[in-house]
Amino acid sequence: MKALLLPLKAIYRGLVYFANSPRTLMLSYALMIIVAAALYSVFEDVGVGDSVWWAVVTASTVGYGDISPDTWQARAIAVVLISTMVLLVIPLITAHFASKLIVDTDAFRHEEQEELKNNLRVVRRLLEELAAREGIAATAAGSASPLAERSD
Repeated sequence: MKALLLPLKAIYRGLVYFANSPRTLMLSYALMIIVAAALYSVFEDVGVGDSVWWAVVTASTVGYGDISPDTWQARAIAVVLISTMVLLVIPLITAHFASKLIVDTDAFRHEEQEELKNNLRVVRRLLEELAAREGIAATAAGSASPLAERSD
């Protein structure tokens, strides 16, 4: 069963890699346009300018209709290009920009979190020392629960 999930995990890791790297995402978009345009130019026997125009219009899902594929190979390229753009590239670009816009400015930095953890350790140690002096039994070491009074 694990062997069947390996390709899906690899695809997921690839998507995460693309989503977290705007340079890679834009490079993959440009590469898709170039490859689709080159293949369209070969299969439809049209110029490079028209094939690039077709690839950009098709990838953006605008589809003006001024240029459309006639051969089944070019139509297959269009299906792959549209599907990939709509299902992967556009959502990844949108998610990347949205994640950059939604930033929690109140979040603690790593150094601040470490300082807070160290301060809490000191406070906990002091509370345990105080509890030991006062004769109050503390809960198990490392527990987050408050100190409890000893039941006599």
